[in-house]
Amino acid sequence: MVNFEDVEERDGVRLSWNVWPSSRIEATRTVVPISALYTPLKVREDLPPVLYEPVTCKPPCRAVLNPYCQIDIRGKLWICPFCLQRNAFPPHYKDISNTNLPAELLPKYTTIEYTLSRPSQVPPIFLFVVDTCFDEEEDFKALRDAIVVSLSLLPPYALVGLISYGTMAQVHEIGYAECNKSYVFRGNKDYSQKQIQDMLGLSPQNRAAPRPGQPLPPQNLGAARFLMPAQQCEFQLTGVLEALTRDPWPVASGRRALRCTGTALSVAVGLLETAFPNTGGRIMLFAGGPATEGPGMVVTNDLKEPIRSHHDIDRDSAKHFKRASKFYEGLAKRVSNNGHVVDLFAGCLDQIGLLEMKSLPNSTNGIIVLSDSFATSIFKQSYLRVFNKDPDGHLEMGFNATFDVQTTKELKVSGMIGHGISSGKKSACVGETEIGIGQTTAWKVNVVTPHTAEAVYFEVVTPAGQPLQPGSRGLIQFVTHYQHPSGSQRLRVTTIARNFAEAGSPSIAASFDQEAAAVLMARIAVFKAEIDDSPDVLRWLDRMLIRLCQKFADYRKEDPTSFRLSDNFSIYPQFMFHLRRSQFLQVFNNSPDETAFYRHVLNEEDVNNALTMIQPTLMSYTFDTPPQPVLLDSVSIKPDVILLLDTFFHILIFHGETIAQWRKAGYQDQEGYENFKELLEAPVRDAQELLVDRSPIPRYIVCDQGGSQARFLLSKLNPSTTHMSTGMYGNAGGSAGQAIFTDDVSLQVFMEHLKRLAVGAQTN
Repeated sequence: MVNFEDVEERDGVRLSWNVWPSSRIEATRTVVPISALYTPLKVREDLPPVLYEPVTCKPPCRAVLNPYCQIDIRGKLWICPFCLQRNAFPPHYKDISNTNLPAELLPKYTTIEYTLSRPSQVPPIFLFVVDTCFDEEEDFKALRDAIVVSLSLLPPYALVGLISYGTMAQVHEIGYAECNKSYVFRGNKDYSQKQIQDMLGLSPQNRAAPRPGQPLPPQNLGAARFLMPAQQCEFQLTGVLEALTRDPWPVASGRRALRCTGTALSVAVGLLETAFPNTGGRIMLFAGGPATEGPGMVVTNDLKEPIRSHHDIDRDSAKHFKRASKFYEGLAKRVSNNGHVVDLFAGCLDQIGLLEMKSLPNSTNGIIVLSDSFATSIFKQSYLRVFNKDPDGHLEMGFNATFDVQTTKELKVSGMIGHGISSGKKSACVGETEIGIGQTTAWKVNVVTPHTAEAVYFEVVTPAGQPLQPGSRGLIQFVTHYQHPSGSQRLRVTTIARNFAEAGSPSIAASFDQEAAAVLMARIAVFKAEIDDSPDVLRWLDRMLIRLCQKFADYRKEDPTSFRLSDNFSIYPQFMFHLRRSQFLQVFNNSPDETAFYRHVLNEEDVNNALTMIQPTLMSYTFDTPPQPVLLDSVSIKPDVILLLDTFFHILIFHGETIAQWRKAGYQDQEGYENFKELLEAPVRDAQELLVDRSPIPRYIVCDQGGSQARFLLSKLNPSTTHMSTGMYGNAGGSAGQAIFTDDVSLQVFMEHLKRLAVGAQTN
């Protein structure tokens, strides 16, 4: 049995099926499409970047030489496994022999990274767009301090710039040392790209960008006044940031501050696309509240008008929603096409209009961090984590990235679900079925980090009547091209091969990876939820689950008691049960901004992290046994137990009733109660370990049974004991855990229904 996680360690790939059905008809019967979750920058210790250009097949194929190619040592030829063309090796491969093969032909290098010879023309760019409408000076100071700290974490040659906004948007000229100088744009006006270009003096002859290692042009030229290397302007920019004051425009009582977020973003996009098109850059927006002025406004400045809810959007009564969304989508398209990224950092107790702005981070793979204020550790730590460095001291991010997929003729690409936009590449590998962003085999993802994971979906196109040769296998090649923060261009190539099997072969069922499949199906469900109504998506998920069980479970017709799923399918229904109840598909109790945030993060992460979001993990700590995972179920709540819940977004420590009473009585500080003190500290230590590499930082909650914060735990548990259970308040069997007040069905009832429907029994 292949260990899927070992393959993931090596190639950064998890597949829903690891043996593939050999015909189109058989593939549709397997219900879950052949799909892959691929992490292009998966960190590997043993992957030294090779310092030469890749050898590629003739156009239009262009596949990269890999260990699955057949080679003819004597003729110095190789046969491309994707298009079967013969290619001559380039002259510098003349010494090739069976004992002297280049790295890319060795079986262990199914993933390889090339450092290309042409360096990047422009260093990475960081443009800070900072809100100045704050009620609390402390909040504003915390934000400025965080940005000042981040300046010291940037590479010295990175270009940095600053735009601040409130009622007006100001582009700061940091190259002007005599005094603080800025260009002011009216917040209530929609500026075209040409107007922004003219007002900032970025006419075409001023456009020349400085190259790394070259002297900068005179300071009065073009964009060099607004975007300068960090090492040259750190002192100047720190001064400008510290001198920034809260927006001076008076705010009448009963009014919101006038905040022109849309104009500020539009100016930022115009500045970068004029001066540095098609290069790596990040626009980092820090918003302390909603846009209330100008293009992209999401609510008026009258406090009597509440910011829209899910209900308003469903009823079509959110009057600014469509116009604002359309405005930000237009900006997102321009930003994506130029390889730039937009990150959104919100520090506000209420919503800031993230739902309308989500197309910006979603199509550029930007970061979203939601926090109650910029003074919280959730914001500070999540923000500084963006600038994490690898062991060589480079930022852990690749800029201006593109992502390409190639397949052998039996497979076609249906689409990709993740953060990015279509590159519109029409190759022979484009499939008819569309899943996610389809009709292309290449996407612009703009930035890649070690935890960016893209989901790619495939279809089998071999007609049923054409049997494949025994032992046939299909190949997929993923090619990611990006600008490394060191200035070099890199190409990461991963080539995987899997066997095809005849209809009905047990090897197909045995190759199912239920964890990867659950995450890949969750991405489709969330993609559908953005377009369709929630009940339709839930019905689709249920239909898919029933069909999968009908195909792969053992049962006698119309006998639910005979229903059995093999081990590698057995937890899949449980994942679907928790996905149906999750905040990704149930919007009740979450604001539209929170829903957009949760869905954004799910579409970013790899299998393990995404599974934690779908079905959180629950650890139990008690006196006489070591910590152990327990069921995500109300029966796990006991008075003498501490629980540690990890939902990815929250890390929660829950003290049972008795434990909470002892803690309040201070037993842990008394002699003879050392084991109780140790019991209280163990989950705290484990929680700290979970926080180490998580991004964005989860909310950390410590609560007691019966306390108001306990709702975060109760909402995630399977309600096997509810207020409707037998006996008063669910205490039927004495220690049946805690009753949960809900009308949701429990996992047990869900499974009973599933079995009845799968075996075709009559449901009463």
